[in-house]
Amino acid sequence: MTIRVLIIDDSATMRAILMSRLAEEPDIRVIGTAANAAEGRELMRAMNPDVVTLDVEMPGMNGLDFLEKIMKLRPTPVIVVSGSTQEGTEATARALALGAVDCYAKSDRTGGLPLNDQGKLASLIREAARVRFSDRWPISPKVTNEARASIGGDTRMIAIGASTGGVEALQILLRGFPEDCPPTLIVQHVNARFAPAIAKTLDLACPAKVVLAESDMPLRAGHVYLAPGGDRHLTVGGSGAHYAKLRQGDPVSGHIPSVDVMFDSVADAVGARAVGVLLTGMGSDGARGLLAMARAGAWTIAQDEATCTVFGMPRAAISLGAAGIVAPIDKIAYHAFRKAA
Repeated sequence: MTIRVLIIDDSATMRAILMSRLAEEPDIRVIGTAANAAEGRELMRAMNPDVVTLDVEMPGMNGLDFLEKIMKLRPTPVIVVSGSTQEGTEATARALALGAVDCYAKSDRTGGLPLNDQGKLASLIREAARVRFSDRWPISPKVTNEARASIGGDTRMIAIGASTGGVEALQILLRGFPEDCPPTLIVQHVNARFAPAIAKTLDLACPAKVVLAESDMPLRAGHVYLAPGGDRHLTVGGSGAHYAKLRQGDPVSGHIPSVDVMFDSVADAVGARAVGVLLTGMGSDGARGLLAMARAGAWTIAQDEATCTVFGMPRAAISLGAAGIVAPIDKIAYHAFRKAA
């Protein structure tokens, strides 16, 4: 099947570069280009593309407002083509929270693309083409006092893994967390350049404090720790007072940081007093680690297919028997905090 792509970018040079790059792919065809939101909207209506690439930093328009309308009125897989400026990374984080499938980073401060991306853009487009959008979900309610009381002192830690569609899902999930939640670790597959902005975006949604994890950082209640990405895995150290560890290593389950590595670490360090949550994402990272947590006695939850952008990772965990509960994204916080009920 040929994947039909629409490119929306105010730069004629960038449109030409993206077209040239995708022209080399036999299964991908650029069906049109647009220089602004108005042109893009008309082409989307006329051509119904499978995937859209969108520059959210276009002058004279608000790419984020355009994306929000796309996701409400005509949900379509969108890949954000983002610059390296602080403004660009923050816009990308907000775009991912609004439902963009993934981001493709311009490589340098001049806004240019890498001379050879080794097929990265084409790979993102192929993954995006597999996305099927469900209806938008209701906002996750705050955890009730009854559910929060049921967790008592039993749960010492929560670990969450996510990939494609994960920033939007995490925003919904974390809205349901209480301010005094157990220390919570998150591995979200994303370019390390965008991790600080994603942490800020999630912090705005979460009653607890969301920060980037740092090596030897004590893990405290009321805090959520996002893996910073790059070439380091996020793990847990300590037996009584736990702390974050960032260690270099090879990809595991195809990723650095890996959800499997984090889940394995939490299973070893915390055991039955942990909760593991696996959210939307391509592939199977986290499935084996969630099984390790389940075998250690932890409470394990997978996002259901209906609310996943991509059901790959939760599906893999469910097929292994790793998920004690399968739930829609807006109900996962409730299940996580009623562990002892």
